[in-house]
Amino acid sequence: MPTNGINKALKLQFGLVNYESRYLTAEAFGFKVNASGVSMKKKQIWTLEQDEQDGQVVFLRSHLGRYLASNKDGKITCGAEKPDNDCRFLIVPQSDGRWALQSEPYLRYFGGSADYLSCFAQVIGEQELWAVHLALHPQASLLSVARKRYAHLSASDGEISVDSNIPWGVDSLVTLVYLDGKYCLKTCDSRFLSNDGKLVKENSNNTSFTLELKSGKLAFKDCGGKYLTPVGPTGTLRSGRCSKPGKDELFDLEESHPQVVFQAANKRYVSVKQGVSISANQDVETDMETFQMEIDKESKRSMFRTNGGSYWTLVTHGEIQSTATEVKINTMFDIEWRGQRVALKASNGKYVCTKKNGQLSAVSDTVGDDELFLMKLINRPMLILRGETGFVCHHKNSNTLNANRSVYDIFSLIFNDGAYNIKSVNGKFWYVSSGDLVCSDGEKPEDFFLEFLEHGRVAIKSSDGKYLRGDQGGTLMGDGTTVDASSLWEY
Repeated sequence: MPTNGINKALKLQFGLVNYESRYLTAEAFGFKVNASGVSMKKKQIWTLEQDEQDGQVVFLRSHLGRYLASNKDGKITCGAEKPDNDCRFLIVPQSDGRWALQSEPYLRYFGGSADYLSCFAQVIGEQELWAVHLALHPQASLLSVARKRYAHLSASDGEISVDSNIPWGVDSLVTLVYLDGKYCLKTCDSRFLSNDGKLVKENSNNTSFTLELKSGKLAFKDCGGKYLTPVGPTGTLRSGRCSKPGKDELFDLEESHPQVVFQAANKRYVSVKQGVSISANQDVETDMETFQMEIDKESKRSMFRTNGGSYWTLVTHGEIQSTATEVKINTMFDIEWRGQRVALKASNGKYVCTKKNGQLSAVSDTVGDDELFLMKLINRPMLILRGETGFVCHHKNSNTLNANRSVYDIFSLIFNDGAYNIKSVNGKFWYVSSGDLVCSDGEKPEDFFLEFLEHGRVAIKSSDGKYLRGDQGGTLMGDGTTVDASSLWEY
């Protein structure tokens, strides 16, 4: 079996919101800080780092890579390139989920408003309290630190079970929903986890949890002050008895890679059911026909991992097998995006084709029917998009979409023969208007194409071949002619 924690634990990044609902902001000019931000953009995002010797001490790093610091007089700066003694803070969590930040060397508390920030309060008042708004993409895999197992929806038992060795399939996707400073856990079938372990359709006090951090791990505290923990043999996720988080109550969020199924020209699914050779010979989609697509950050090439933890690899005579246990040049494939189908090129420069017996081999110089595959993304039934300036969200007063918000809307992604339809919260569909605006009130579905071009990023192409991008004003447009930072989306 692959080791647990197979994917990277996400670095904790967040916005800090003061008592006036303003975000702590790091300005580029003079490394000044203020609490004036009205929403969470780049300048409002902070990364939490821990002291290696003392796990309780944290450092707060700004988007400029500089560290928040307080001197003995309570003066706040954010210019240090490396964390020194004045940069050491302690997190003091409050019962309502907010944090107080205490200077570790001087034992004073950090707070204030607008340009008047200091770290001189001897006691915690309203001005010294900060709400924590996570900045990472809210869809992830949830790993129990104690059990070393992943959470997944167990539909038959109507619960979230924490007993998977690997986060496989759509059931392992957890969506964090941020509401009024608290977090809800949403399953892939759009239900919320209640503190008694049941899954419910509606949001309530019992589905709202306060996020706490302990040694870089997350704990979820319910409205009664108890913490989520895996219970019993299947690890039913529910509130336990503890009112202090121990190892059993701690979780890691890990990035959720795209998982896909391939259908070959013979209309059968590519599978590892028959052993090590990869063949298109199955009529149903199971875990054996599901592959995790991992995109190499440098080369932008794709690797395909099986649910047994091995990778597709090119072997002698061009055959594709699932025998590789580590990433090498032979496990990397280039994907060519051809509208509703994809072609795969192996490291020998040849295209992967489906032989008469269903076996996959990289032996073709050109692309015909046998070299084309239908590729279907299976683990994003709910789509949340984050671009370079923020999340995609309905515009308040029109049918257009914003691409620069600190809150997100959840859209439905519906597969349609190699293309995708995107459905809005109101049940209407996305389309591109004659003025190149992406609108969200279509009566009938319009096709979009997903191109997975970079690690953790997707480009979305409309049916007329243009890419969706966020423009300078923060509006989602459908007029991109090339792929750049404005047209790549975390998904």
